[in-house]
Amino acid sequence: MAQEKGRFTDSRVVLHVCGGIAAVKVPELISSLRKEGAEVRVALTSAATSFISPLSLRALAGHPVHLGLLEVDDTLEGAGMPHLELAGWADIHLVVPATASTLARMAAGIADDVVTSTLLATTAPVLVAPAMETNMWEHPATRVNCALLAQRGVHFVGPVSGRLASGKEGEGRMAEPAAILAAAAFLLVEPGPLAGVEVLVTSGGTREAVDPVRYLGNRSSGRMGLCLAEEAAWRGASVHLVTAADLSPSSPAVAVARVETAEQMRDAALTVLPKVRLVLMAAAVADYKVARPARSKLHRGDVPQLRLDLVPTVDVLAAILDKRRPGCLVVGFAAETEDVRERGLAKLARKGCDMLVANPVFGDHSAMGGDSAEGIALMADGREISLPWASKEEVAKRIIDLAQGLLELDQGVLGPE
Repeated sequence: MAQEKGRFTDSRVVLHVCGGIAAVKVPELISSLRKEGAEVRVALTSAATSFISPLSLRALAGHPVHLGLLEVDDTLEGAGMPHLELAGWADIHLVVPATASTLARMAAGIADDVVTSTLLATTAPVLVAPAMETNMWEHPATRVNCALLAQRGVHFVGPVSGRLASGKEGEGRMAEPAAILAAAAFLLVEPGPLAGVEVLVTSGGTREAVDPVRYLGNRSSGRMGLCLAEEAAWRGASVHLVTAADLSPSSPAVAVARVETAEQMRDAALTVLPKVRLVLMAAAVADYKVARPARSKLHRGDVPQLRLDLVPTVDVLAAILDKRRPGCLVVGFAAETEDVRERGLAKLARKGCDMLVANPVFGDHSAMGGDSAEGIALMADGREISLPWASKEEVAKRIIDLAQGLLELDQGVLGPE
């Protein structure tokens, strides 16, 4: 039986290791890359050798580890200049963990070791996975350096929030190896059918304050919206994810705007709408909010019987449909506990979407809060397509298939405008 190809089959990856405690995860990265078919070379900063053994990395990669600018590696073609040889050899460069120092030297164009020299000499994609204490990550100098690198085409994955080397909790923890591999794999794929298309996805359940510690919300996890965003990005789209959920995409082609309330979601969505050509409104937006949220925490003993005056929230889908430009297609969603098809058709007609996905949210096959979903795609042209019970990743692929078909039917949408 033929062995299935991995995501990195025949890919050449240079792993640049910097001096951070997260370097202990590099062996897992090397092993995973090689398991999925990549040929891996490793370059270390001098500080990295304090955290991990070059000998161990050499054994895992199966090639000499590069520590200096003038070392000769007979396994690479060249004249004893490893930074030039690695720069030209690689299909992609991974900087893991990317320390504040390395980011600063990259931004300034300093080439004082084999890592920064190689990165300065290459034209291949560069993906960095930052890792540092929260104060260092949030320092204005680091923010400026990252913004400058992003403008130059450097890609980022993470950091994420979690327990740091100091024992504190905060943003600055390196993304997990699986997320780094997913981001790297995305950068290596050929341009997909949605290349050049900008997509807006909303996700998660919005929250409306009752008091400073309580809110009105729902059971939405935001997973369907996340799967839609990543599938659209995998097909080449530039995705804007406006989300009220805590989930984070692995694809560097997904720009995330985090919101909490329906009004915040509307405003964030309208900000990017002028440049968007496909909208997927997967968010579970709260229908009501408290008219006058309490300014301080409500205590049981102070309010024997609590009555909340609820008023409608803003209609995010209606705002999108009202402000969309010609040629922008909108896919709505409806989560229903009964009469799923009939209520979906009514919403499709009432709102004026190009397509509406109606999901049941009752019984064992509820689409809300879990990892699987089912539903029915209702098209403005009268077609009805069943979406059988499956993982949300699979359902998202089917929805994007249908949305992509609508774009292709709209002459010029996938080509020049």
